[in-house]
Amino acid sequence: MNRQTYKDLIRPTDDRIIAGVCAGLADFFGLGSSTVRLATLLLILFGGLSLWVYIILWIIVPSAPRR
Repeated sequence: MNRQTYKDLIRPTDDRIIAGVCAGLADFFGLGSSTVRLATLLLILFGGLSLWVYIILWIIVPSAPRR
């Protein structure tokens, strides 16, 4: 039987700079958090991504439970 594992998109509590959105996306997609942070900054500065998208993700994506 093929068993799939699913990852939840959550904002980690240990790798946050502002809200943990980039760290959560990096963990979800298996990328480095610095790479996602740099890509997000460049997209916000050059108009490919709105700051509103980041704020909406901050509100929608749940924070990881405290250990």
